Amino acid sequence: MADQNQKDALLTPAEVAAMFRVNPKTVTRWARAGKITAIRTLGGHRRFKSSEIARCLEEMHTEEV
Repeated sequence: MADQNQKDALLTPAEVAAMFRVNPKTVTRWARAGKITAIRTLGGHRRFKSSEIARCLEEMHTEEV
């Protein structure tokens, strides 16, 4: 159960940017363009599911090889 909660953890744009080694504004642009799915908080902030980000990172890694 704890592993499932970890996979569904929500990440901030800054955390996602650190994982991809890009600027947080780039992550926001990707979300607006539909490249990654963002969840909006009640305050209007974007959050990203860690499971989806891990999948995107895996896809990018397999494309490089």
